[in-house]
Amino acid sequence: MKLEIGSIVTRNSYKRDLLFRIVGFSEDRTIAELAGEELRLWADAPVDDLFVVDDKHMSEHRQVEKEKEESSFKLFRQDYYLLRQKREYLSTNGYQYDQSYFELPGRVLHIDGDPLYLNKCLELYKKLGVPVYGIHMKETEMPEKVPALVDEVRPDILVITGHDAYMKSKGDITDVNAYRHTKYFIRTVREVRRKYTHLDHLMIFAGACQSHFESLIKVGSNFASSPARINIHALDPVYIVSKISLTSFMDRVNVMDVLRNTLTGKEGLGGVETRGFLRTGMPIKTKP
Repeated sequence: MKLEIGSIVTRNSYKRDLLFRIVGFSEDRTIAELAGEELRLWADAPVDDLFVVDDKHMSEHRQVEKEKEESSFKLFRQDYYLLRQKREYLSTNGYQYDQSYFELPGRVLHIDGDPLYLNKCLELYKKLGVPVYGIHMKETEMPEKVPALVDEVRPDILVITGHDAYMKSKGDITDVNAYRHTKYFIRTVREVRRKYTHLDHLMIFAGACQSHFESLIKVGSNFASSPARINIHALDPVYIVSKISLTSFMDRVNVMDVLRNTLTGKEGLGGVETRGFLRTGMPIKTKP
């Protein structure tokens, strides 16, 4: 089968363990640039090492992924339902609630280096009921462009993500220059934090697959990837920031409570204790 941009492939040398989407070729077309189909990983490989995934195997794989995503979504909705019950009880001291209230979740600005992942994330935000403004932007452009976007949109929560990878040939695992895009995520967070210094006034998630977690936390991210330098799922940032968005501003979110409904878990994601952003108001305007 012919290799072309958009083809779904696996790498024979890695025992066909992960699915990738071809996003480009070298000038002589001997090397293909690859983006993870579900994982936020960037890689390259000789074209003769690639195996094109047929429709049958692609369908089977997507069914498995769908089941995993539905499981995480169900757990998240259960958590949110319990949080809502708790808020209703506390706000009425246990008396019957008249439901004449409204909720304002934290607003998200999601900047993504992958347009397909961005669309998947926006669909999930919508299902979860989280207000979001999404922008596709190359990781290399983020340090210069994101700060102005934050000033314009004025979100409560900022997501800076896309693709990344640790490249052993470029240096030691502690060297941020050995990562494909970590240095751009770091610069972006640092620039944003110059103006928005308080972790509870603007919550930031930054990173992708194998990103240098410690550096991203040090420059001011509330949550980041990847503590164990493993791959993270495309939807993991959504589950993390949605938990913060839908938690009352009066409550702080325990890190493990945030991570337990992600698809990757604590080896791929981590962070610091963070205050929620949701506010409840009343009454709801009624028709005359």
